[in-house]
Amino acid sequence: MPSQRQLKWSQLRVGVTVIFASITLAVLVFLMTGSSGFFTKKIFIKTYVDNASGLRPGAPVRLQGVDIGNVTGIRVVPGKEPYPVEVMMKITTKYQDAVHKDSIIQLSTAGVLGETFVDIDSTQAKGPSVENGDTLAMRPQPDIQDVVRASQGTLQNMDVLLRRVDRIVSFVESGQGSIGKLIYDPSLYKQLNATVKEFQGIVNNINSGKGSIGKLINDDELYNRATASVDKLNSIMNQIDTGQGTVGKLIKDPALYNNANQTIAKANRLMDDINAGKGSIGLLAKDEKFRAKLNDTLTQLNELSKKINSGQGTAGRIINDPSMYNSANQFMLEGRTLLQAIRENPKKYLTIRLKVF
Repeated sequence: MPSQRQLKWSQLRVGVTVIFASITLAVLVFLMTGSSGFFTKKIFIKTYVDNASGLRPGAPVRLQGVDIGNVTGIRVVPGKEPYPVEVMMKITTKYQDAVHKDSIIQLSTAGVLGETFVDIDSTQAKGPSVENGDTLAMRPQPDIQDVVRASQGTLQNMDVLLRRVDRIVSFVESGQGSIGKLIYDPSLYKQLNATVKEFQGIVNNINSGKGSIGKLINDDELYNRATASVDKLNSIMNQIDTGQGTVGKLIKDPALYNNANQTIAKANRLMDDINAGKGSIGLLAKDEKFRAKLNDTLTQLNELSKKINSGQGTAGRIINDPSMYNSANQFMLEGRTLLQAIRENPKKYLTIRLKVF
């Protein structure tokens, strides 16, 4: 039978073992549940949200999906509108350089039914690294209630649209309106059927060679004529290509090119002579004296025409005086009357009388 001392020593060893195991278990649980080690340095940051959305203390804080800390506390700050909920977090200094002062925080959910955690987005952040006690901005995100409220207007509009579509369908099914008559009116079907029959008759006539279109499609004579015309056209093209005929000589005969070249050369020489002041046209273009004489002549003609138009001189009176016109007209009438009288009684005017003294 063991002594009292041995029993106490056994109890002491059991107690020490239990205490050591408990401490080891607590350390392991802390290391497994926390994203930072027990002896790792930490900094504390915070943010403000409008709704915690089920976030609890101890929830993970993640940077681009990597756990870097935990939520240490959540409380409501009165008068802090529009974000009255303060969320306090601790993150390890190992990731301090990756989190910036202008990083954005949002509350996310792990899966559909998972817990809510804090997600830090630093993809667009360019500011300095976060420090102990800094406050990061919150990215507003709609929750399911906001989505439902926003979709209520759309659902109402859809309901109104469906009711209108239902009324239109009922209207059409009752045979009213253009579409309703188009679908349910038997007279339209009969007219359409008659039109199809007429079109079928036209097609049959064409296939049988009747009418202009039927002859155009089924008559071999048209094809033969078209073939003959193509053959003639090919023959003409061959003759032109070989230099036969007027068009062929026009295209193939080098004499035409030579004549054209000579004509252009002569035209160039003529233009050179004109530019040099040779010949009548050259004098007209280059001689200043001739140009002055021509200008004086045209000026005199212009003055003469003005005088004639104003009735000055004999020519002006002849053209502008109406009495001259009346006298000439009267003279012509009297002359015409005299000729008419001579033709009617020539003896009266053409008898020659001789008297001998």
